[in-house]
Amino acid sequence: MRTLIVLRHAKAAQVPGLVDKERPLTARGERDAGRAGDEVRSMGLAPGLLLCSPAVRTRRTAELAFPELQPSYEREIYQAYPDELLELVRRADPDVETVVLCGHNPGVHELAIGLAGGEYAFRPGSFAVIETESGWADLNPGEGRLVTLWDPKEH
Repeated sequence: MRTLIVLRHAKAAQVPGLVDKERPLTARGERDAGRAGDEVRSMGLAPGLLLCSPAVRTRRTAELAFPELQPSYEREIYQAYPDELLELVRRADPDVETVVLCGHNPGVHELAIGLAGGEYAFRPGSFAVIETESGWADLNPGEGRLVTLWDPKEH
């Protein structure tokens, strides 16, 4: 059994004149990112790999949510389509049981829905926990099961 945690970066500030990749988290975003990590740990999940966009808001989300992990910053996560994100997940070490992918909408939302189906919002700071019996290299759309959907506005 493999577990994929698809995490959307937490709430980011809109700063006039600042390049999109450089946008920082808001105070609420900082708080929500930490809460997301706490929730993952309370579920007994211990990720072994953290794939993260290099944008400031995703980097900070990852740092606050999973301070125990050294992220693998993957530039292709920024503005990626769901099939590109899935390809990154497929390259994960087969010995790693739990992977976190921290990225941006709409890609992360569409990845989660593509793997496990359903209709739901995916607001900043939200994450989906998806289980699959497939190995990472063999993971395909529709082969996951949504275990949990966590939204910071609802918790």
